[in-house]
Amino acid sequence: MSEPVRVGVVGLGTVGSGVVRLLVESADHITRHAGRPIVVERGVVRDLEKPRDLPLAADRISTDIHDVSRDESISVAALLVGGLEPARSMAIDLLEHGKDVVTANKALLAEHGPELFDLARRKGRSIAFEAAVAGGIPIVAAIGECLAANRIESIRGILNGTSNFILSTMEEEGADYAEVLAAAQAAGYAEADPAMDVDGTDATQKLAILAHLAFGVWVPWADIPRTGIEQINQELMTYAAELGYRIRLVAVAARVDGRFAMRVSPSLVKIGTPLAETRGAYNAVSIVGDAVGRMFFHGLGAGQMPTASAVVADIIDTVVGRTAITFRTTGVLDTDSPAAQIAGVEMPERFFLRIPVRDQPGVLAGISGVLGRHGISIASLIQHESGTAGPVSLVIMTHACPPSAVQQALADIDASAAVEGRSVCLPVLDDWQPASRKAEA
Repeated sequence: MSEPVRVGVVGLGTVGSGVVRLLVESADHITRHAGRPIVVERGVVRDLEKPRDLPLAADRISTDIHDVSRDESISVAALLVGGLEPARSMAIDLLEHGKDVVTANKALLAEHGPELFDLARRKGRSIAFEAAVAGGIPIVAAIGECLAANRIESIRGILNGTSNFILSTMEEEGADYAEVLAAAQAAGYAEADPAMDVDGTDATQKLAILAHLAFGVWVPWADIPRTGIEQINQELMTYAAELGYRIRLVAVAARVDGRFAMRVSPSLVKIGTPLAETRGAYNAVSIVGDAVGRMFFHGLGAGQMPTASAVVADIIDTVVGRTAITFRTTGVLDTDSPAAQIAGVEMPERFFLRIPVRDQPGVLAGISGVLGRHGISIASLIQHESGTAGPVSLVIMTHACPPSAVQQALADIDASAAVEGRSVCLPVLDDWQPASRKAEA
């Protein structure tokens, strides 16, 4: 039998523990796919005193990254710590000392990807990162390899399992956001500090990576407009359902007249479509390619074993040499990749507006007039009778229009004396497809 490949696992938390278990407990299966045994040589942790139930001897675990980076018998390192530091310094140390790196850290790649990938190429090493986006869904390989013959036209994705769990549970149980968030934290679906999940940051970082893979351009993730789910309540969900839609946090990237539009926002998706039926902690990604048309990927986007599955698959690809080939040839996260300016690039869409108005004559006419002056046409309107004093909700679905026109119109509307409070504006994701596909249809 061939000599075993020795692996170091940096970070033995939820995902790292799952990786060790898979490599040990599925050793025969993994050896068959890799062509040689893969052995966990060392693990690195922050706290040695933390109890761990792992098939890894205690003397193989330390707190020193050098025990992996300086060990010449180790050729592959799984970097499974979160955040930017010390993750960035660890990645540099591992690459500088000749290790191929497998990581699940999307924040690190979204912030420092070009720098780290440039270092890896200069050192003749590779970085694999399937687990960094959409957990167990093989979306990185799908875009970077399987769909390489395609010019990708658009990506739409539910990329954060925590926010999707919260929204779908609110919908199913009729509960409010704060109540479901607390339950999600108690069940371990949400972190004690869930900010990056619920404010759209996590999904935006993943979108930046996917957009680079799909379009070959680099967009700093902080430049991508993002809106979180904190404003979503039962009233909005009820109105959306009345119109035949559900609300999901959706990341969107699309070619628009040779440029790129990107955003992450709670959006209305039609009931019965795949994104609308994606529930719980699941992720989903819809891709339109110019040759293959629309494709859809669905699966658990987080959790110990789905993410560990993606990490181990990357380790196997690294061992057999597939990662090195694609890493050399595709130019992924290359420092020479052109930067895309997405500011001012607009994709005309329909919008759902909820406007809190005084129940008095002339209000509807005034709001219609403001929308008309900004070139916005009304597709449908809902205003239910109110049995209480105070503002009532005016719900409007627009025809397709530029997002900037809607924002300007809402600024004027919210400044009106007839409006009490701030309006809510959510994009409506109808079945968008590129002009070339429309012509074929």
